[in-house]
Amino acid sequence: MSSATPLVTLCQRAHFIKSASQVDQCPPDQGYEVAFAGRSNAGKSSALNTLTHARLARTSKTPGRTQLINFFGLDEQRRLVDLPGYGYAKVPLALKEHWQQHLDAYLTGRQCLAGVVLVMDIRHPLSEFDQMMLEWANLAGLPAHILLSKADKLTFGAAKNSLLKVQSTIRKEFGNRASVQLFSAPKRQGLDEAYAVLESWLFPVDEAQGQEQ
Repeated sequence: MSSATPLVTLCQRAHFIKSASQVDQCPPDQGYEVAFAGRSNAGKSSALNTLTHARLARTSKTPGRTQLINFFGLDEQRRLVDLPGYGYAKVPLALKEHWQQHLDAYLTGRQCLAGVVLVMDIRHPLSEFDQMMLEWANLAGLPAHILLSKADKLTFGAAKNSLLKVQSTIRKEFGNRASVQLFSAPKRQGLDEAYAVLESWLFPVDEAQGQEQ
């Protein structure tokens, strides 16, 4: 990656491209994408906004407001993707089933998808939705990185204990295909670690080596 365009700078340039209610409405399947997922009210929108230093994703006290797949461009080849939130969103069952069908198609069929960032409320980690997302990512051969959000809501010791428990569970079930960290949007905790993961996915080593040759 060129030092002239560090990832943080690219994230600050993030801009809305389009929304899609189904896979055939997505942008062309080329370049690199990182998708952000999370159970309703887990802090996904706040995490995205903190990482991009912007208000790209809508935050709301009403769970389930993200009802479309939203694409944000960093440059011509790289995008961040905000996936629909699930959980206790008060929407019709038919709409939930529609989301699930197209989310499955996106995660398992999108060739440019480089990885999935899964945002979990540190106080309620590894929900049924979280497990489903991890299984989808594993099925698609995608790496997953977990942000244990709202870490500021716990004491340091309690947050550390939760991190260790989630790491242990993930290691047993998914090996080294998934990683975990503490994150707090209001405290801006965990930004460097999250940026490092995004950089490794959006600027793969083989591409960097090809540019140097």
